[in-house]
Amino acid sequence: MTIAAEPAASRARRLRNASHEAHERVDAAVMAAAPFASRHRYAGFLRFQHRLHRRVEALYADAALAAHLPGLAARSRLAALEQDFADLGLDLPPAAEAVALPLPEALGWLYVVEGSNMGAALLAREAAGLGLDEGFGARHLAGHAEGRGLHWRRFTAALDAVALSAEEEARAEAAARAAFAHVLELVRLELAGEELGG
Repeated sequence: MTIAAEPAASRARRLRNASHEAHERVDAAVMAAAPFASRHRYAGFLRFQHRLHRRVEALYADAALAAHLPGLAARSRLAALEQDFADLGLDLPPAAEAVALPLPEALGWLYVVEGSNMGAALLAREAAGLGLDEGFGARHLAGHAEGRGLHWRRFTAALDAVALSAEEEARAEAAARAAFAHVLELVRLELAGEELGG
């Protein structure tokens, strides 16, 4: 789930710094779980991704958030994920509870989920080893037509432009850490098969 570096003064950079350790734990857990070792392992990866993206789907559909983050709804990868399940003949997992969050917390969660798309380039290459690509089975890992880097920079520019108080900034940072903790728990549940250190 590599997230690109941002200028030191940006909110994205502050969120990155605040959640660095949690992010490292997630990366280590995903790598240890070997999700691209087989299609069976990849099915667990899809379940983990679906549970995450289903949980945050309400944020992508939130008109108030979209006023701050233009094009937010189009960034959702849930439909692509569900098509990946269909491609592989897999049943969708039970629907996770979608969350509605206040603005600062929503920004922290969206930073984590959107940032993961930068690291998806590497994951897409791994999926290709299983015969999967943006047209079959790994649609949710596809980059945006304008390129992952530019798509991320557009998001972080909008993220940085939202006016928050110092207290709200702290809440956004706590939310980013909480989002990574949730991701780690999903990796443990769907991929690891046993508790990992963390």
